[in-house]
Amino acid sequence: MSALAPWLQHQLTGLIKRPGHALLLQGASGLGQYELGLALAAAWLCHAPTSAGACGVCPSCHGIEVRAHADLSVLMPETDMLALNWPLSEKAQKDIDDKKRKPSKEIRVEAMRDLLGFTQTTGANANGKVVLIYPAERMNTITANTLLKTLEEPAGNTRFILASAAAHELLPTVRSRCQVHPMQWPSNAEGLRWLVQQGLPEGEASVLLKAAGGRPDDAQALFQLGFQAKLWRALPKALQRGDPGVLADNAAPLVLSSLQKVCHDLLHLACGAAPRFFDADDLPKPSSMMALTQWSKDLLQSAKTVEHPYQAGLLMEAWVSRAQRAMNARA
Repeated sequence: MSALAPWLQHQLTGLIKRPGHALLLQGASGLGQYELGLALAAAWLCHAPTSAGACGVCPSCHGIEVRAHADLSVLMPETDMLALNWPLSEKAQKDIDDKKRKPSKEIRVEAMRDLLGFTQTTGANANGKVVLIYPAERMNTITANTLLKTLEEPAGNTRFILASAAAHELLPTVRSRCQVHPMQWPSNAEGLRWLVQQGLPEGEASVLLKAAGGRPDDAQALFQLGFQAKLWRALPKALQRGDPGVLADNAAPLVLSSLQKVCHDLLHLACGAAPRFFDADDLPKPSSMMALTQWSKDLLQSAKTVEHPYQAGLLMEAWVSRAQRAMNARA
């Protein structure tokens, strides 16, 4: 397994010996819930763990690395399972291969029932079993209710890790059965240092970390998608001219998120507050507060259908046109 970022390693060290059978890792998106949850599962199952976590070389650690550990069950939406190279059940994989359905973006109740069967069997080793559920908020009501009894009184030595970027969407009955660990934000200095260690030039790292709202993983992802500091800084004024700039050819959710960041910072400027995602010098003079507020509402409405298979070019054109109108409106 790859080394954890320093702020995640610090949290891992404090969680390894934490008692209890159900832990909820909760916090804003992009804080490393999945990485911390998997590292904690590896440490609990490791044959030779240290105070810093799993050894990384024993058969248990190898089993996790190759996604084939007999005592670890990872429960995710099928889209996430495939993206992170976790195997699906034979039936689910066959249904998808035969094009009977698309990979689910929710945690299916059938997968939860398979998980309950996993918790009832004897573990392969003396360290018990571990279940990692991520993102836990993707359990619908039926799936979550199926889990409740086992989550409260798991069979044998089974421990649960639920990782979530939207814990408020979980059923209260699920949250009440878990100990809660609030995810820690890295400092700006920690984030910059880590990004430079990952190969980002310092100037790029500083701007993209701000663009990502202080989330280093998201900043690295922006860099890998081709976002550059110069282009990001030019985006607000490009949108005011009707130019999509750096957003062209990117996925709709990322485009929408970027537009929301521009709108957010313009609203902050209009209120006399400091922007969060851009430097003030990179933003045009705020337009009508009414126009910006309505644009913000329109973007929130668009978020409800952003995953729909719209024609990408037409969607981009509509969003950029809407941005241009809002940014040039005058009271």
